[in-house]
Amino acid sequence: MQIRDYAMASWSAQRGHLFPWVPIALSFGIGIYFSLKFEPLYWHYIVITVGISLLFIRTLRIGAGGAPVLIFIALIGIGFNLAAMRAHLMAGPVLKWRYYGPVEGRIVNITRSGSDAPRLTLDRVVLKNIAPLETPERVRVSLHGDWQTLYPEPGLRVMMTAHLSPPGGPVEPGGFDFQRHAWFQRIGAVGYTRTPALTLSPALGALPLERLRIGFSQQVQHILPGQSGAFAAAIMTGDRYGVSQETLTALRVSNLAHLLAISGLHMGLLAGFIFAAMRVALAGIPYFGLRWPVKKIAAVIALFCAGGYLLLSGGNVATERAFVMVAVVLIAVILDRRAFSLRAVALAAVIVLCMRPEALLGPGFPMSFAATTALIAIFGMLRDGQVLFG
Repeated sequence: MQIRDYAMASWSAQRGHLFPWVPIALSFGIGIYFSLKFEPLYWHYIVITVGISLLFIRTLRIGAGGAPVLIFIALIGIGFNLAAMRAHLMAGPVLKWRYYGPVEGRIVNITRSGSDAPRLTLDRVVLKNIAPLETPERVRVSLHGDWQTLYPEPGLRVMMTAHLSPPGGPVEPGGFDFQRHAWFQRIGAVGYTRTPALTLSPALGALPLERLRIGFSQQVQHILPGQSGAFAAAIMTGDRYGVSQETLTALRVSNLAHLLAISGLHMGLLAGFIFAAMRVALAGIPYFGLRWPVKKIAAVIALFCAGGYLLLSGGNVATERAFVMVAVVLIAVILDRRAFSLRAVALAAVIVLCMRPEALLGPGFPMSFAATTALIAIFGMLRDGQVLFG
């Protein structure tokens, strides 16, 4: 009884500031789902959904002191169901055995493998003697053979003879789980080829956004030749194809490899610069500055530019997370709400967890939100005068 009374008193003391607990509760549920060693049956989800409904109904009858506790438990169940729904929505065929034979598909992504070989991600895959319903939606193939006759281009349909196998799990307890990572990218097989890759049909306007991104990257590398241009293209478009393993090793040794991942730093610099530049430019014109809400207009323009950068950069998980956080801040400016608050950080975390629950398991999610939470907390203390410098 004392523990329950203490918990309820603690919840009551935080009344009006409970929203930051929402992503924590969702994270508990998501973490529970991904920690299971088995896939729950359909009736498990029914029981959890009924339990969530009963908890919310109970909050209408219980006192204000106990309602937050029941809502917190219900949110754990919601997080569990969110993770399960996302996992089932991303389900796709996975190769069940080793395969050697012809592989045909359309290029949707171009990177480099650890051995510095070109690595293609293919969709619309065709494998010999494998039924379409059992064929992986995407496969990833490293080109170790003669690929000089092939200029990798998004939308290009290619054919090769390759070795494929199912995605592997972690090589050590607690290590990176590539199998789970591949599942949420719908990659059902990975492998390599030592034979030439042949072009079956040209792109013909397919994947226009990806082609625009790669074209912009190639233009940057044409203006800045060598690894300088490859690095510039990587941080501007997310295309790391031109970055060699030697450069990657140098960046890792100097603890600068994180700059290649377009995330909060890049998105914040872009949106912040656009917002400040447009606000100063509009305020500098008396007609606009005295009649128009230049701050809100600058926030809208910065939001659209950040969205364009998200599309241009390939829209990976880290970039989506950064865009959500920037969008929450800019929308708060548009709505005349406090932009830098723990509630805004919590709202961004809730949106990310609802969109991609699997992001919780990557190192980027806790690092990003932990750093942002610390910065916002210190900023709030400085703003409210709680930190004094003697």
